[in-house]
Amino acid sequence: MDITKLHPADAIVEIMNRLYRNAMTTTSGGNLSIMDEDGSLWISPSGVDKCNLTRADIMQVKPDGTIIGPHKPSSEYPFHLAIYRSRPDIRAVLHAHPPALVAFSVVRRMPDTTLIPGAAELCGKLAMAKYAVPGSETLGAYIAEEFAAGASSVMLENHGVVVGAANLFRAFMMFETLDYCARIEINIDALGTRRLPLNEKHRTLYALEAAPMMAELEAHTPAADEQAKREEICRMLARAYRNQLVTSAYGTYAARVDDGGFLITPNDRDRLYLEPDDLIYVKDGACAPGTVPSHAVRLVEKLFAAHPEFNAVMIAHAPYISAFALTDGDFDARLIPESYIMLKHAPRFPYGANFLQPDLLAQAITPKEPVCIVENDCVITAGTSILNAFDRLEVMEYSARAIVFSTMMKEKLVKIGDEDVRDIEVAFHL
Repeated sequence: MDITKLHPADAIVEIMNRLYRNAMTTTSGGNLSIMDEDGSLWISPSGVDKCNLTRADIMQVKPDGTIIGPHKPSSEYPFHLAIYRSRPDIRAVLHAHPPALVAFSVVRRMPDTTLIPGAAELCGKLAMAKYAVPGSETLGAYIAEEFAAGASSVMLENHGVVVGAANLFRAFMMFETLDYCARIEINIDALGTRRLPLNEKHRTLYALEAAPMMAELEAHTPAADEQAKREEICRMLARAYRNQLVTSAYGTYAARVDDGGFLITPNDRDRLYLEPDDLIYVKDGACAPGTVPSHAVRLVEKLFAAHPEFNAVMIAHAPYISAFALTDGDFDARLIPESYIMLKHAPRFPYGANFLQPDLLAQAITPKEPVCIVENDCVITAGTSILNAFDRLEVMEYSARAIVFSTMMKEKLVKIGDEDVRDIEVAFHL
């Protein structure tokens, strides 16, 4: 899907449907708008089921105030107009009430976007706007004041969040990242002692080191094996997105192809809309001209070179397992036999190991230890196939969720014993 060419009404329908499918809004909640080049405001309607919007439902408010469409514009459109007046660079506004961000808004606290690399830069400056009645001019003034002061994401006291960006798809990426930061932080609070957030030096190092310059490949025509893997990666990536293992902004999928090269997701592209031709072919340290592969390209290259048994790699920031990357919480896969069989011991590595020391990390991730946690960053799973790497990530996230839930139950977690582990290893030839 070429999202840049969608009509404003279609873009609003697409993102509202996505919000609803991801349980980030309710039937009656949330509103989206786009400021068109001619000064018209396109905005979601009031009192219409957000799960079943169509292009015909989207309202247009002309520059002279004329309203076009079969419904009333969202009751909160005054604050949309106030944001556009205060920030001409903003062309799209997203407002919703996902539970994690509502939780932060009612305790008057903002999510910490410095816990994982890239989130602070994507979400921009955060601010908190004072409470006022929804749809009121007062609320619009409070919100617009924060945007005028340079905020890109504004929490609303006892309400939710508002995000402004150059286009609606970028606004959604910022919003989803902020929501994930909130969800991860809630899970961190359940586990206990959190790690220190990344300072500016750490974040700058990530930006500089994690996107190395690559040589340019000559013309490359995919063979049948490669084309099939392109299609499989896109299907599995969409599945990973639906299962909340990756987000629009975060998540790397890579797979080896028969000619010695490999495919990898591009950098800074919405994972849900990737198509087979969007995946980047890499071979011998080079990629197609004009393409920017995932930050993890060097690590993936080293992993495939070190371990012929691995044919796929996934790197993600799923909200439950990420809580273990951001605390000293003990992630132990000895919960049920299946989790130990799939994950083994899940060793931890310090922040930066994935992009500062890819050779060492690639040697440490092995067929006997196929998953790991990188502190303040991500989890990495490697597998014999595209499905196997996905399965390991899914098991890792489900296991982490089980541990968080057991922690909330305030009961002692009883792990599978050492003798039982030995029996599993014998029975499954581990």
